[in-house]
Amino acid sequence: MFKSNEKNIIWQEYNITRLKREKNNNHKSISIWFTGLSGSGKSTISNAVENFLFNLNIKTYLLDGDNIRSGLCSDLKFNISDRKENIRRIGEVIKLMLDAGILVLVSIIAPCKNHREMIYRSLGKKNCIEVFIDTPINICEKRDPKGLYKKARSGKISNFTGLQSIYEIPDKPDLYLDGTLVIEKNVKKVIQILYDRNIISLI
Repeated sequence: MFKSNEKNIIWQEYNITRLKREKNNNHKSISIWFTGLSGSGKSTISNAVENFLFNLNIKTYLLDGDNIRSGLCSDLKFNISDRKENIRRIGEVIKLMLDAGILVLVSIIAPCKNHREMIYRSLGKKNCIEVFIDTPINICEKRDPKGLYKKARSGKISNFTGLQSIYEIPDKPDLYLDGTLVIEKNVKKVIQILYDRNIISLI
């Protein structure tokens, strides 16, 4: 049982557990964290994966970095301390969704290795699949779907990951994707790891 001595908060237990929800959903809950540079293909691949899973009646939700910063984390900037707090809040949301028995897709850069590791420790490594989308920055900048690289180059954006701010590549991601490949090939690899880990079952 969780107890906070400082705030006198005691975790309340309920009858419907994560295990029961997973059983009812006919699949396990897990978080799939897609990390990589802006323009690497995180949103495109995670969206395609969710579409595939949705058609299998898998209960999913996709957490997108920009969407989170439009609401829950709209008060945060892009300095190191705010980036860490952004990731911490996202981690707490993921915990709730895992408890709800949902397969959570997370499309967020999370450039700092120690921030990502903080979340994986908090969630429990068995609850996380880290997917690194490796796309050369020149290709990301050529794609530039949101026009962010152009703004960063012109000085309209500061602390932009890959240019003014460093992106730390994962040492041993659970899944490595080549962001230059066609979407279908990368989607297939993500779905395969879910089958291999018995998160979802063959129908």
